[in-house]
Amino acid sequence: MTELNYTMLCDFYELTMGNGYLLNGMDSKIAYFDLFFRRVPDEGGFAVACGLEQIIDYIEDLHFSDDDISYLRSKGVFSEEFLKYLADFRFTGDVWAVPEGTVIFPNEPIITVRAPAIQAQLIETYLLLCVNHQSLIATKANRIARAAQGRAVSEFGSRRAHGADAAILGARAAGIGGVKNTACTITDQLFGFPATGTMAHSWVQMFDSEYDAFAAYCKCYPDSTVLLVDTFNVLKSGIPNAIKAFDDVLKPLGKRPVGVRLDSGDITYLSKKARKMLDGAGYPDCKIIASNSLDEYIIRDMIFQGAAIDGFGVGERLITARSEPVFGGVYKLVAVEDTDGSITPKIKISENVVKITNPHFKKVYRIYDRVNHKAIADLLCVHDEVLNENEPLTLFDPNFTWKKKTVTDFEARELLVPIFAGGKLVYKKPAYADIVAYAAKEVDTLWDEVTRFENPHNYYVDLSKKLWDIKNDLLNSGR
Repeated sequence: MTELNYTMLCDFYELTMGNGYLLNGMDSKIAYFDLFFRRVPDEGGFAVACGLEQIIDYIEDLHFSDDDISYLRSKGVFSEEFLKYLADFRFTGDVWAVPEGTVIFPNEPIITVRAPAIQAQLIETYLLLCVNHQSLIATKANRIARAAQGRAVSEFGSRRAHGADAAILGARAAGIGGVKNTACTITDQLFGFPATGTMAHSWVQMFDSEYDAFAAYCKCYPDSTVLLVDTFNVLKSGIPNAIKAFDDVLKPLGKRPVGVRLDSGDITYLSKKARKMLDGAGYPDCKIIASNSLDEYIIRDMIFQGAAIDGFGVGERLITARSEPVFGGVYKLVAVEDTDGSITPKIKISENVVKITNPHFKKVYRIYDRVNHKAIADLLCVHDEVLNENEPLTLFDPNFTWKKKTVTDFEARELLVPIFAGGKLVYKKPAYADIVAYAAKEVDTLWDEVTRFENPHNYYVDLSKKLWDIKNDLLNSGR
């Protein structure tokens, strides 16, 4: 298979529209698009933005090869003028985005693109697939990590992921969401997200006895011994044979076991019994790790029921976000720019109210309480508005305008930062570890009520009075 050119990973209509723009003299028309999402997965209170690094790499490599042009010509629907345009194609626009790891909420721009119409339209699919997939996994991972209440969570999902990219980038996103390590070796190699792993049941089955398998493993890895103890019977053979191997192999070397792993059965019950057996044998420091189709709700219940678990391995329900595997990000036109530089707002109107868009070229402020530094609300403004932190700020619900709140002692931070300017990268991509640390700090700015799994507090995303007036004028005029 030839190397893929991801410029061609676009919906066909993006190309037919591009051809149409060119034929109608609109190829240089500047358009503004917002990428945003409408609803938090799993009825959660917030999401975690992810995928920007891959978007940057994609935009920097945008081009059409000779083979691409030949294929498009074979479709018989594109003008030669358009194919010539594509042969010299590159991105010359501007992009703003929230940094990866930022906590985000529905209906606010995650990415804003300002570019000639053909360019802005062409990149839609790839931007969406990067943000939708990785933000989904990062958000799910954060829920799972919070459910573990400080216990380490490992990502185990590669073999159940929907393809190679889903495994690699899904593991990357899981780390940004708060998972501590991964079983996916290549993700460690590419991004520095620590890979970890010990044995499968097949290791135990390859030896004449379970004890022989455990003893051999202790000899191979005396400094990092974790034994899988449920191949036959956890309490009757697994834990007893593990203890014997610890005694016979590790103890004479002056080494201590790291842990044992339970992968089947009633893990809550088994962990309690295993803890007593390990403690009684002199191994209170031996950790118990649980795996087997776990998610945030199962983990939360296990802890509530007193499971003696020190860490969790989570696979399929994390890497596929099985409970709700669609993030639902969309990419909508919000403004066009005339040759004199004036900006005309655009709106999408629908009988389905949730599909009505917020028009115009915008900026997003996050408002923090200056005393405790907790996030109060987000405020969408027209691009030329500036908040004065020294004056009282009145926030109002854009749907129920009588619901108002005035804040005085606040700090305001612009969420969208420049990524590309005139087609040139102006953003320094942070190290992976820095993204992980930033994401953890972002979640800490939320009130506990926003982070609840059930019926979380509704975090407000409000419109400035200027933007609200513009939106309502467009709605009333039906334009």
